[in-house]
Amino acid sequence: MRTNFHTHTYRCKHAGGTEEEYVQEAISKGLGILGFSDHAPFPDDRYGLRMDFSELQPYIKAVEDLKASKKEFIKVFTGLEIEYDPREHAYYEKLLRDYHLDYLALAQHFYMNKVGEAVNIYSADSTAHYIAYANSIVEGMASGYFSFVAHPDLMFVNNLAWDENCEQACDIIINAAKAHDYILEFNANGFRRGYHDFVDGRRLMYPHKRFWDKVSGSNIRVVIGSDCHGPEQIFDEIIEAAHQAARHDWNLNLIDNIFA
Repeated sequence: MRTNFHTHTYRCKHAGGTEEEYVQEAISKGLGILGFSDHAPFPDDRYGLRMDFSELQPYIKAVEDLKASKKEFIKVFTGLEIEYDPREHAYYEKLLRDYHLDYLALAQHFYMNKVGEAVNIYSADSTAHYIAYANSIVEGMASGYFSFVAHPDLMFVNNLAWDENCEQACDIIINAAKAHDYILEFNANGFRRGYHDFVDGRRLMYPHKRFWDKVSGSNIRVVIGSDCHGPEQIFDEIIEAAHQAARHDWNLNLIDNIFA
C-alpha cells in the first residue's frame, strides 16, 4: 500500500500547498494513507521555520475535516513533527490528549545540551555534537510520546569527516531502535537535496550509507517518508528511488503503516 506519514504544508513557512491540495494529490497518486506531520510550534514560538502557535488549532481542524470528508477515498491521520525537549513533557501530553493528535514524529533539528541550551544540529562544528544528538533521540524514544524517528541520520548534513564519534552516534540510535522495537524513517527528501562534495567524499546529506549499512538486514522497522514540501512530492520519482534503494541496496525491513 502506498502511504506517507511525513507531510508539510504552507503553514510551516518553507513549504507550499494546503491540506486539501495534499489530500487530493494523495488520492490521485493512489495512496491509501496520508499522515500530516507539519513542523510543530511550541507555545513560545521558538526556533522559526515552522507554523506559529496560533496556527496549530486551524491546522488540526483542517486535517480533521479532511479526515471526515475524504474517508471513502483515503485514510488521513493528524500528526506533527517535533523536537524532543525533556522540559516539555506536559506539552507533548497536551498535544496527544487534549488536541487529539494521532501521532508525533520525533525530529531533532535542535537538541538540548547539558546546560539547557538548544543546539542546532545543522550548525555542528564537531562530531562530538553527534553523541549528544544521538542520546537526545534515545531519550525521546524512551519518553513514549513519539511514533517514529524522522531522518535519524540528519546530523550528516554537516561537512565533517567520518570518525569514531560518527560510528558511536549511529550505534547509539540503532541499538536503541533494536532494543525498543522503534521505527526509523528512511527520509526521501535527502535524495531530493542531491549529492554534494564533503570532506570525506561525494554523497547525499542523508540517507547516509554508513548509517543504513548498520541497519541493513536487521529487524528494525523502517518507514519511508516523503518529507514532502509540496503536493507534487507526495509520491514522485524520488519516492520510487527511495523505495528501490531501501529494498535493493540495504534490504531494510520496510513497513507501510506505523500503526499496524
